[in-house]
Amino acid sequence: MHKGDIILIPFPFTDLTGNKNRPALVLASTELDVTVAFISTQMKWREQTDILLEPIEENGLKKTSVVRLYKLATLDRNLAIGKLRSLNDDGVVQINKN
Repeated sequence: MHKGDIILIPFPFTDLTGNKNRPALVLASTELDVTVAFISTQMKWREQTDILLEPIEENGLKKTSVVRLYKLATLDRNLAIGKLRSLNDDGVVQINKN
C-alpha cells in the first residue's frame, strides 16, 4: 500500500462501538500500520478540510466523493480487505496541499 491508494477497510465509528467496511485513502503506510482518511459520497456535511474527488477511471469511484481529512485512523494494515484503485498524480498533489 502506498500514499494515494484507495483501499477497502473496516473504518471505526467515532464512538468506537463498531466499524463499517469503507473506502479510505492511504495517507501513510509502514510495514505494520496504515493511516487512512475516510471517503464519503455524503455532500450535505461538507467541511472546509474535505477534498472533492470526481469519479475518473484511475480512482474507480462511482460517484462524486469527498476525502474527509478530519476523519483519520491508523489501523493494522492486515485489516485492509483490498486495494480498489489509486488517485492519479493530480489527486495526490491536491492531498499534499492540504
